[in-house]
Amino acid sequence: MSTTAAPDRLGAKAWAVLLVLCGAIFLEGIDISMMGVALPSIRAELGLSTSQLQWVVSAYVLGYGGFVLLGGRAADLLGRRRMFVGWLAVFLVFSGLGGLADDGWVLILARFVTGVAAGFMTPAGLSIITTSYPEGRQRNKALLVYAGIAAAGFSLGMVVGGLLTAIDWRWVFFAPVVLSAILLPAALILLPREEVSPQKKVFDFGGALTLTAAMMLLVATVVRAPDVPVAQTLATLAAGLLLLVVFVAIERRTPAPLIRFGILRNAGLVRANLGAVLLVGSFVGFQFVAVLYLQELRHWSELETGLALMVIGIDSILAPTLTPWLVNRFGNGRVVLGGFAFAAAAYALFLPLGADWTYLAMLPTFLLLGLAFSLAYGPLTIAATDGVAEEEQGLASGVLTTSFQFGSALGLAVVAAVLAAADELTIADFRTALVVPLVAAVLGLAVSAPDLVRRTVAA
Repeated sequence: MSTTAAPDRLGAKAWAVLLVLCGAIFLEGIDISMMGVALPSIRAELGLSTSQLQWVVSAYVLGYGGFVLLGGRAADLLGRRRMFVGWLAVFLVFSGLGGLADDGWVLILARFVTGVAAGFMTPAGLSIITTSYPEGRQRNKALLVYAGIAAAGFSLGMVVGGLLTAIDWRWVFFAPVVLSAILLPAALILLPREEVSPQKKVFDFGGALTLTAAMMLLVATVVRAPDVPVAQTLATLAAGLLLLVVFVAIERRTPAPLIRFGILRNAGLVRANLGAVLLVGSFVGFQFVAVLYLQELRHWSELETGLALMVIGIDSILAPTLTPWLVNRFGNGRVVLGGFAFAAAAYALFLPLGADWTYLAMLPTFLLLGLAFSLAYGPLTIAATDGVAEEEQGLASGVLTTSFQFGSALGLAVVAAVLAAADELTIADFRTALVVPLVAAVLGLAVSAPDLVRRTVAA
């Protein structure tokens, strides 16, 4: 890609390509968060329990997280543009199927396949950025804009979800179809073509399947723990852990592993991925609690809920403007640490939740969460890809996306398990569930405290 000669500026074509890729990550972010606001309406029409309801979100993130490493590998071997465009089309089709679903299992299946499509599309898009823009200020700027748009989609999706659900929850699925239909031709025209090696491609489908199955079993173990005998919980936990062992064994023997374990000797990448799990997991868990509290305990409408959470979208302004300056001034590590500090403070302020809290009582938490996301999300992305060889940028992007999605599934599963243990949700149950995101944010502080250094250890 042609970029301007200035080391910290992007040319017109570079901005055009970045706009398409940002549109796709905005689509991915908004697709997840819109669903959070729509869940009560989906539950009412399709008759889903709390445990079943969380699978509408978890099916997506598990399909996403389970196949994203294969997606990163496929992008490296088959071509990043090809993977991005092809799976964007699949995303479009199955989003539409979700909107047409009349049964819970059809909806959950559609969400799973949509997640798989995102698992191939997202690392391809991220690796287009990391291979098209030179490392340094240009790449950092592109990544921070990209991460800022992703965070904006994640937070603004709650507002859009509220607006669309007020019409009909099915529009939460049809809106991504419209956006995908706009992005698809733009991607075909603008994304750079690349040379793809004619040599035979080997893919680790066994690794992808065992990783996905392990994740699903582990999440199901957490979600179903309050409803099943202890022996069954232990059995599914053991099965999930066994599949992880099988996954490691497959990766060590296959000639084309999903993940080359040597890359994990990159200290910055490992810390960034742990931070990603904790950052997104805490937020998704908090969102699930907040939406159920506002809609099912306080009886706020979907629109009122979306508007209440809209202030979190301040990250869409701060991430591409304030965060790049802070990273250049203080470095990734300190900025990420500040992000987790704001997140921990936000969840702590929400912990004494009252049955009749005013919006002004909730506002500090929402503002701090928007600030936390703007500070932590982009720098984590930079830390996870800096210093990684070009031929493994798809892998590094896939590992990071896996962490984001597994964090989402795990945070949601733990919170859903806490709430599902109650016969009827009370304010005390919501307070108990709120401990989960607070603990995750504090752990994020512990992970980032030693400093997410940008220097990497040779793999």
